[in-house]
Amino acid sequence: MEILEAAQKMLEKYPLCDYCLGRQFAMLGYGMENNERGRIIKALLTMKGHQLALQKEEDGVKLLKTLASNGSFDMAEEMLKRLGHRVKEGQACHLCEDRFKALPRIVEKILEALKEYEYRSILVGITLPVEVEEREDEFKAEFEVQYGESMRNAFSRVIGKMITEITKKPVNYTNPEVTILVNPFTEEFEIQANPLYIMGRYRKLVRGIPQSKWICMRCRGWGCPRCNWTGKMYPDSVEELIAAPVLRVTLGEDTAFHSAGREDIDALMLGSGRPFIIEVKKPKKRFIDLQELERTINEEADGKIEVSNLRFVNKGMVRRLKQLEGAEKIYRVLVEFDREVSDEELKTIEKTFTNTVIRQRTPLRVLHRRADRIREKYIYETKVKRLARNRAEIKIRCQGGLYIKELVTGDNGRTNPNISSLIKVKAVPKELDVLNVVVKGEKIGEV
Repeated sequence: MEILEAAQKMLEKYPLCDYCLGRQFAMLGYGMENNERGRIIKALLTMKGHQLALQKEEDGVKLLKTLASNGSFDMAEEMLKRLGHRVKEGQACHLCEDRFKALPRIVEKILEALKEYEYRSILVGITLPVEVEEREDEFKAEFEVQYGESMRNAFSRVIGKMITEITKKPVNYTNPEVTILVNPFTEEFEIQANPLYIMGRYRKLVRGIPQSKWICMRCRGWGCPRCNWTGKMYPDSVEELIAAPVLRVTLGEDTAFHSAGREDIDALMLGSGRPFIIEVKKPKKRFIDLQELERTINEEADGKIEVSNLRFVNKGMVRRLKQLEGAEKIYRVLVEFDREVSDEELKTIEKTFTNTVIRQRTPLRVLHRRADRIREKYIYETKVKRLARNRAEIKIRCQGGLYIKELVTGDNGRTNPNISSLIKVKAVPKELDVLNVVVKGEKIGEV
């Protein structure tokens, strides 16, 4: 069926606006919007109707009336008036209910709301009532539409074009900084600022601070006497000390903290620090000075933690960061023995725990949050330094995920080999520090 014949049949049965008539032939032609395409088709049909009417053909007047009422086409209305016929008032579009005509008003509201956000790119998503989509599907099936554009895609494209023309911010289909969800039929919309990812390294300089916020186990965060009504087991955490200034400058709603592993609450994190990413959810501000943010975090942390090398990254870096959980770590543990140990025994520890595999069953102290299974971890190098007759400093460069305290104590036989059983002594870890997270193969001597 040729274009004008198909369009005429559509208009004879249903009222269609310029956009929705043009949409049915959107893949034909180039360089024009659907409303232009629809007006051209209606103009050609009006010329056809006018020609037939001048030839005294009844079909000509009938076609002009169809275009005036179901097409709401001004030219057809004018022709009917000149020919002395009454003009029937135009009807709302059968498919979009004239919602394309309301887009300038909707876009104006969106632009006003966008003033609160900083962004470089956008994407427009569309939600449609179920009955509208069903009506369009039935229409396409009835007229065997082959070259059309869906209403959802048309609304998204047109609204996006209108916004970008004013804001000069391009549409990004893969990684937009702001997504706008619009329902053209209710004129409701939601602005979703996609997460902002800031990567860096942190050093933990005092003991007794967990990496992440630790909710009180008794009240589940509601507040009780045990937690002094704070809802937390500890007043500070690395995550909170970083997140508070970040939320303040980005005006985000919340954060998620990602890191390359974690250290114990009573352990320091030294060296160049542990890599982390803080994910800011629904930020309104993105164009922030990271050097100033770094200074603010460190100043407000008051010597508890220190961050460095802050930089913007994308979501893919979170996955890569998680892969670093198994990266090499360098630990320093101060060990106290329940008796005097000989130089030979210290050398045995150094030799045994260099280039060796440790079989470690999930420690008893973390069984409540980790699966009970055996993990094999590799120790690359161990250095032992005597501090007293029954005390030693041990530096261990190993595969990430090895529990150092249990390597010392044996954890009731759950870690093998272990220092206590090796030299037949009760060994207790008194202090544990993470000296570095090795990303590029640093040696102990380089710490």
